[in-house]
Amino acid sequence: MSFFKKLKDKFSNNVEEEQSTEKYREGLSKTRTGFTSKINDLVARYRKVDEDFFEELEEVLLQADVGFETVIELMEELRFEVQRQNVKDTSNVQSVISEKLVEIYESGEQELSELTFAESGPTVILMVGVNGVGKTTTIGKLAQRLKNEGKSVMLAAGDTFRAGAIDQLDVWGQRVGVETIKQSEGSDPAAVMYDAVRAAKSRNIDVLICDTAGRLQNKVNLMNELQKVHRVIAREIPGAPHEVLLALDATTGQNAMIQAQTFKEVTEVTGIVLTKLDGTAKGGIVLAIRNKLNIPVKFVGLGEKLDDLQPFDPQKYVYGLFAEGLDREEQQEINADK
Repeated sequence: MSFFKKLKDKFSNNVEEEQSTEKYREGLSKTRTGFTSKINDLVARYRKVDEDFFEELEEVLLQADVGFETVIELMEELRFEVQRQNVKDTSNVQSVISEKLVEIYESGEQELSELTFAESGPTVILMVGVNGVGKTTTIGKLAQRLKNEGKSVMLAAGDTFRAGAIDQLDVWGQRVGVETIKQSEGSDPAAVMYDAVRAAKSRNIDVLICDTAGRLQNKVNLMNELQKVHRVIAREIPGAPHEVLLALDATTGQNAMIQAQTFKEVTEVTGIVLTKLDGTAKGGIVLAIRNKLNIPVKFVGLGEKLDDLQPFDPQKYVYGLFAEGLDREEQQEINADK
């Protein structure tokens, strides 16, 4: 059974899984249009798998922002696997590529996208990221997702510097139906976090999601501010924050990698939320982030709807990249039956 067929069989047993898989298919349509069509062109031009084919394939992967290190690793794996399986026909290579992409991302680790929750008391999630990446929107969508799971949620408006940030988060809180703890613009973010943590504890809130300022112009100020926020939260809830999620805009490609590296230097990032993945033709950035920075992608934004923030699943992601390959296999089977 091919890798594509295994994926479809896995996700067809459950209505919720099917809906989530379809969101990946729709959300990755831009990347698939550019990325997969180029691979299809390669397959059409090359009848056999040779070194020229591999060299052009390498270029296609680089253009999709998969990342240099990841591409080199993938090409080595592909050459070995093609030789091991004695693959001669280029039409069989897509399935091998898909399988290897999943293996590279997972790297022996399981449940990378799972959030860490406190064993007792409020779970604190600190959201970091530069302005304009969709951080506030992500907080709103995450709050809705957690509410749908039966958890009580509270928001903390810790971005007190950007004009309108407090009101924007408050609007999301009202939309989702959760309380937002806030102070006036220009207040000390640590003071807001102190109030929010105390409120979450006193009201037995399950999850407190904290917004933070996204200034990168001065890393020293950013580091000092985040460290102060950390100290205040940890003093009130030992072991918190339980997650530090970095929001990155997928449409910025390699610039997102630079932001990730910067935030990794100033705070202990536990996971990535990759926003606007549906708006880019370079969705390979998911693999580059995981492989180069060793930070798991925990959520991806696949559209504008509230439920379009999805837990990252490397198998669904690869399915979204190569959905046409599965369609083509199924059509070939139908034609063969006829």
